[in-house]
Amino acid sequence: MGKILLIGAGGFIGALLRYYVSGWAHQLAKDVGFPWGTLVVNLTGCLVIGVLSYLADVRGAFTPDTRAFVFIGIMGAYTTFSTFGNETMALLRDGETAPALANVGAHMALGLGAVWAGRALAGLIWR
Repeated sequence: MGKILLIGAGGFIGALLRYYVSGWAHQLAKDVGFPWGTLVVNLTGCLVIGVLSYLADVRGAFTPDTRAFVFIGIMGAYTTFSTFGNETMALLRDGETAPALANVGAHMALGLGAVWAGRALAGLIWR
C-alpha cells in the first residue's frame, strides 16, 4: 500500500508540473497553431528521465520506493513519452535494434490508429 501512495503522490506532482510547464510554453510561444506545450513537456521529460535513469542505473542513486515515486509517479504523470524514449534507448543500448524500431513503429502507428478508432467509435455512439 505504501508504494501505491508514493506513486499517487508523485502522480499528483507530475500532473501539476505538466499543467504549469505546458501552460508556460504556450504562453511564451503565443502560437495556438502548434502544440508547443506538449512538445516542451515531452522533451523536458525525456531530458530529465535520461539524467535520472543514468543516476539510477549507473550510480544506484534511487531506492525501489524512490524509483516508484519519481519514475512511475512524477515522470509518468508528467509525460509517458519520456518512458517510451527511455525504454527505446535501453533497447538500443542493449543492441536490440529491431525491437527498438518495432517499439517506435508500434507506438506511432498503433497510437495514431487508436486515436482514430476512438474518435470513429465515439462518432458512432454519440451522433
